Amino acid sequence: MADNLKILVVDDEPIVIKSCVAVLKAEGYNIEGTLSGKDAILKMEQNPYDLVFTDLKMPEVDGITLIRWIKQKRPDTGIVIITGYPSQDTIKDALELGIIDYVPKPFTPAVLLDVTQRAVEWVKGKVPVTEEVKEEFPPSMIQEIDRVIKQYKNKPGSSIPVLQRCQQIVGYLPPVVQKRIARGLNITPAEIHSIVTFYSFFTMKPRGDHNIRICLGTACYVKRVEEVLNKIKEDLKLEVGEVTSDKKFSLETVRCLGACGLAPVMVIDDETYGAMSPKKVPEIIEQYK
Repeated sequence: MADNLKILVVDDEPIVIKSCVAVLKAEGYNIEGTLSGKDAILKMEQNPYDLVFTDLKMPEVDGITLIRWIKQKRPDTGIVIITGYPSQDTIKDALELGIIDYVPKPFTPAVLLDVTQRAVEWVKGKVPVTEEVKEEFPPSMIQEIDRVIKQYKNKPGSSIPVLQRCQQIVGYLPPVVQKRIARGLNITPAEIHSIVTFYSFFTMKPRGDHNIRICLGTACYVKRVEEVLNKIKEDLKLEVGEVTSDKKFSLETVRCLGACGLAPVMVIDDETYGAMSPKKVPEIIEQYK
């Protein structure tokens, strides 16, 4: 169910706005669109928005300029970028400005909804990075985390390697670990959180013994991957982002697993299963019990 938050979509391609509005309005979101960064600023000067989806490449006022304006004038507004050119440099610039996430073009309704839900949670302050969480890890684990931070501190581009090593140590990246890393690297917790939520290989929740990933990319979507996802949920009594009560399985969705020729695709641990169907789910899952 959608929350009563105001969302603005900024893109010079009308079809993108039309698609976002159609998908998100159907889920009950309060959403508007505008075709330029200049118009977006005019709108935001008159009315606050909780969440802005913006393209990066636009005439007159581009996405990065718009993001800088929002951060200065509307710092409480969450930002998601929509881009068909997610180069490392572009993404790095956007991350440094504090975006929450991104939607790649072309996107499927499933990907848009997944990103929107997480962005809304961020805006509502549900993100763990703002929560007070009790320290609950053994001293030896904390010492190892500190050792990694010290090893990489003051090295350019150290955030991702540190997060990767800490995830290996802890198994996931809970808020208390993100805060410790942010403090150790002398960067903001929000920046660390943006990186963790941006890259699908990071997780903020513990994983089960076997981690199931379902691709929500275009190729998988048109081949009805949602039916596969629903079958897994039904059989394991498990929602996306959760772990089964016996800690055996966890379930994640990702934007693309890069195996479009095998669509629809499911990955369990490091094993890829192509041409998936709901009928295949029980037999494959049984192998891991």
